[in-house]
Amino acid sequence: MTKVFAYAIRKDEEPFLNEWKEAHKDIDVDYTDKLLTPETAKLAKGADGVVVYQQLDYTADTLQALADAGVTKMSLRNVGVDNIDMDKAKELGFQITNVPVYSPDAIAEHAAIQAARVLRQDKRMDEKMAKRDLRWAPTIGREVRDQVVGVVGTGHIGQVFMRIMEGFGAKVIAYDIFKNPELEKKGYYVDSLDDLYKQADVISLHVPDVPANVHMINDKSIAEMKDGVVIVNCSRGPLVDTDAVIRGLDSGKIFGFVMDTYEDEVGVFNKDWEGKEFPDKRLADLIDRPNVLVTPHTAFYTTHAVRNMVVKAFNNNLKLINGEKPDSPVSLDKNKF
Repeated sequence: MTKVFAYAIRKDEEPFLNEWKEAHKDIDVDYTDKLLTPETAKLAKGADGVVVYQQLDYTADTLQALADAGVTKMSLRNVGVDNIDMDKAKELGFQITNVPVYSPDAIAEHAAIQAARVLRQDKRMDEKMAKRDLRWAPTIGREVRDQVVGVVGTGHIGQVFMRIMEGFGAKVIAYDIFKNPELEKKGYYVDSLDDLYKQADVISLHVPDVPANVHMINDKSIAEMKDGVVIVNCSRGPLVDTDAVIRGLDSGKIFGFVMDTYEDEVGVFNKDWEGKEFPDKRLADLIDRPNVLVTPHTAFYTTHAVRNMVVKAFNNNLKLINGEKPDSPVSLDKNKF
């Protein structure tokens, strides 16, 4: 019997995993809540493929251990593949899939809601209300429709975010090295990132973590932005030089910051630190700021998205096992994105 083994299955994923099992009774499905590591790779022995999701790197040792267990067909339940040792995967003959589109709306909605909350100074007002301070001033908000919203990256998520912002009445501009023909016809694109930085009151990032994009938000780019800018990162942590953003917040150049991803989030996010020493002073500082909204990489975290991530990953893995073309194969060439 064909067998699929899944790693790091959370309680919220189990109903959708069981739904897939019920629809594929001829497939043996087993799983663990443990992450895929060189030590846990042996759990997949006897399986034809694995379904995985984790923030840890898929190191050469991890991939070798999985191959030693007889498995080289791996389906990610997420988009990002930048944490895979592609050279080793290629050497071992891995076939890899991901889920590039599980719910653009989930992430775009979160980015839009948080951006609007920063503009209206909701966190400051919430803190005042908690102290029973019911005075209005000086916590005055800005309306979304009065903003120029700059969208960096016009893929699936970026386009949904653009529509939401336009629904508020904002003027939307965009930049992408790969221009969407329809958006280009409608005149959304500016000529350069510099142009976007100079024009936008709100800047939202929706691009991948590739070398060219690392720390695209830095001291230089922030200096080019309008005073009182709002920066939104619900994409990938390394896009933002966190120290540069802190300097911008301290100086008042940046009005507010939305942060769902963080360059040092591995080992910190998705853990309960209540009553324990918090391990990251910089992150603690950001969490405490009244004009910064931090969420621990949860923009994707909706029932709609989680179901799609599980079901699509298992469907992909089964196609790999059966020698069929999967819906979303991942290129093992590091220069292709």
